[in-house]
Amino acid sequence: MFENIIGNSPIKNMLEQAITNQKVSHSYLFIGISGIGKKMLATEFAKAVLCLEQNKICNTCKSCVEFDSNNNPDFLYVKPEGNSIKIEQIRELQKKIQEKPIISSKKVYIIDDADLMTKEAQNCLLKTLEEPPEFATIILIGSNENAFLTTIKSRCMILHFKPIADSEMKQYLTKNYQMNNITQNMLDTFQGSIGKAISLRDKQEQYTNLETIVNNLSRKDLIDILKLAEILYKSKEEIFEMLDYINIILLKMAKTDYQYTKCIKIVESTKRKLKQNANYDMCIDDMLFNMWEEVN
Repeated sequence: MFENIIGNSPIKNMLEQAITNQKVSHSYLFIGISGIGKKMLATEFAKAVLCLEQNKICNTCKSCVEFDSNNNPDFLYVKPEGNSIKIEQIRELQKKIQEKPIISSKKVYIIDDADLMTKEAQNCLLKTLEEPPEFATIILIGSNENAFLTTIKSRCMILHFKPIADSEMKQYLTKNYQMNNITQNMLDTFQGSIGKAISLRDKQEQYTNLETIVNNLSRKDLIDILKLAEILYKSKEEIFEMLDYINIILLKMAKTDYQYTKCIKIVESTKRKLKQNANYDMCIDDMLFNMWEEVN
């Protein structure tokens, strides 16, 4: 049922069984880091719950067709307005949730980034979670479990999503996005988030160049390092992201050579200087020189 979504097989199996056995809960809380498929799985689950064919997603019934065109009246997707989900949005949800289903026998409501609900919005939602209509299912999605009121969590089935395994990540990216030569350093940067990996796929060449720079600090002279580091001088808008990646590489190297620990401190010092609006090129010059000097 959820074969196009990678990772978190136990959760997928549990949700599939809930549909098969017609034991879908009234409220779920999907918790996990950003980009690991929580929203995608919640959406597919909602589509399956609403499907007019039993125990599957048929993609052809009236419910599925209208779901795919964002016109299914039995489904509502709520997301933050600005920096939060406000009480007015929850009150609107409460009005709609009392209306009986039109196409399906169920109604499904997804609240994305639900950990951004204001306290007032959470307290308002609590009334619905305490006495939900028998035909309604509410799915809350968030990355920070601590942001939810204890009373909210106590009324939801909490599903903890795990980061996607490196092997699954690599296979998926190679097959679907033609991302070849993915290094372990890149996988460490993705942190099990397929969303993060996809957003960074166009920067794979940049990351490969950064690995080349760091790996050659002790092998080439300073002039060669400066030539290799041309990408740093051209990437002012992305420099903090790139410096973070350099430190991921250095941290791994520091496990076998303590000198690289000092290089990490040099990179952190460079980040502080850049945040204080120091001269950009001079900061990069100093960083590369000091790192090169440290390991030679």
